[in-house]
Parts: sequence; structure tokens; C-alpha cells
Amino acid sequence: MSHQVCMLPYLQGVGGMASFQRKFIQGLIENKVNYSFDPLDKNNDAILVIGGTRQVPKLLTTRRRGVRIVQRLNGMNWLHRVVKTDPKAWLRSETANMLLSYIRRYVCERIAYQSEFSHWWWDKEHGKVNKEFRVIHNGVDLERFTPEGDHTLPVDRYRILLVEGHLSGLYSRGLDMAAQLVASLQDEHHLPVELCIAGDVSETIKKFYIERYTNITMQWLGIIPPEGIPALDRSAHALYSADLNAACPNSVIEAMACGLPILAYDTGALKELVGKKAGAIVPYGSNHWQLETPDVKSLAAAALPILKNNRPFRESARKRAEEAFGLDQMTKAYLDVLLG
Repeated sequence: MSHQVCMLPYLQGVGGMASFQRKFIQGLIENKVNYSFDPLDKNNDAILVIGGTRQVPKLLTTRRRGVRIVQRLNGMNWLHRVVKTDPKAWLRSETANMLLSYIRRYVCERIAYQSEFSHWWWDKEHGKVNKEFRVIHNGVDLERFTPEGDHTLPVDRYRILLVEGHLSGLYSRGLDMAAQLVASLQDEHHLPVELCIAGDVSETIKKFYIERYTNITMQWLGIIPPEGIPALDRSAHALYSADLNAACPNSVIEAMACGLPILAYDTGALKELVGKKAGAIVPYGSNHWQLETPDVKSLAAAALPILKNNRPFRESARKRAEEAFGLDQMTKAYLDVLLG
């Protein structure tokens, strides 16, 4: 008899947890494991809570029947504590954190942290819990995300790519940091560089940055469907990872699988994921938890050898993805936590 795993909540959208759920479903199908989104389905052998869910009463009912509950944790909301935020948005962020913490401490049996950084952060902010846990990095389909395939890599300029699901509100800061990097490479190192932005960006934010950075070239690509990401990654010289304190960004893993080196500041799990040869992860240079100004010059200097001698870094990025981030490897690790 085949096993069945329930996933909560059912997720739609781009990037983040929704992207993970799509990949995990693919892995379940390949491993002939059934799946559902109903925690009360009596065929469930285990439940994977992807972050948090409001269906806590149903989880408690299911747990009493002996069904294992595993919580997958990335990071937590924190920007609202640093930047002036609308009171309703502040309350939503804190409520979400409290729900995640409650499930972690009182509901789940095991925990799957997305990274060592994520594990450290939860222990630091909400205390250690006496439960089995495992660090499981996100995975990627290495046959679909590959250096081989359609792409157009420019030869007359260097292309730095920024891929985020949403670049609005508090998260538009990442766009500003990417623009500063490109401006530094162009103005101080005299390199022909363009910034390509893939993600949901409002017209107001576009207008603001176009007027602010009149001396750099920016391409606004909008939301790229998942099937278009591999060709996009292959068509750049480096990916700038903008999300501060990210637990395990899919955009980074997908880029490395396509042979795209990573540029980022050393926050969150970036150094843990990228390693030493698949890009450049440099010290932020100030207190990133307080959103202080980063050391743009150091990142630009570290980017030079990657842009000018791109091929070895592309090969190292792909090798890193093959070693650590295969979708099959991720799926088996989750199935071991859920069913083992």
C-alpha cells in the first residue's frame, strides 16, 4: 500500500513556499507517494505544514490519531520591526510569527529547517525545542534547470540578474541595493553593465528607480513563469541575491543549477548555500539587521573576477548544485522525516 502525505496550506502564487510545494509534489509523484490537502483525510500517513496554517484544531485532532506532523520552517517576519510599518501590517506580521512559533513548540512532532541559519535563528528568537529536527535545503530539478539550452548571453556588456517574486513595500530595498552595485561597477570600474529585474514591481516603484538611477541600464521583465526561468538564468553573467536574512532562496539554487554565479552580502544562508567557488558572498559591512548601508564597493570589487572570467564560476555553480541541491535528494530527505 502506498503512503500519503498531506500538505498544509494549499499554496498558489510565485516563488517561496508555493514554488517549494510545486517541486515537492513533483517529487512525491516520482516516488509514487500520494498527496492531499485535507488534514482529516484518513489515508494520511503524515502531514507537512509548510510554514504555518490556521487549521491547528484539525492538526491536533489528527495528531491524536497518531499521524505524524512535520513543520517546515524558513525564517520569520522581521522587517516590520525595523522600518515604520502600518499598524495593521505590523500586527499581521507578528501574528504570523506567533502562529509559526506555536506550531513549532506545541503541535508538530518533527521540524525540517530550510538551512542551518534558519535553525539558528529560530533557536535564538524563540528558544530551543526538544524535538527531532533536520536541516533540508531546497531542491531543484537538475534536468530542467541546466546550463544547456536556449539563451542569449550578451557579449558587449555584463548582465546582472535580480529575480524575486515581489519587489514592493519593504522588499523594494533589494532593488535599490542591486542598482547601487551596478552603478559602482559602471562608474568606478568602468564596466558596461545592465541590471535585469524579474519580478512583480509596481509602476510607481519603476518610475522612482528609473528617475533615481538615470546613469544605469535597467530592464524590467515582470513576472517570469517558472518554465522561463532556466533560459533567463543562462542569459546573465551573475545573479544578485537581494533578500536579506533569507533562509534558503529558490532563485539562488535555480541559478546555480543553470550555471549562474551568485553575488550577495553575507546574510542569512547565502554563504552556506553558495560555498566558496560558485560566486562571491562578502561581509555586509554594517548592521544588516538594522538595514544600515552595505559595503557596495567590496561587493563590486568581488564581482570583477566573476564577470571578467565567467566560465570557471559558471562551472563551479553547476557543480555546487549537483552536489547539494538535487530535487530527488530533497524529496528523499523530506520523506525520511515524514515517513521514516
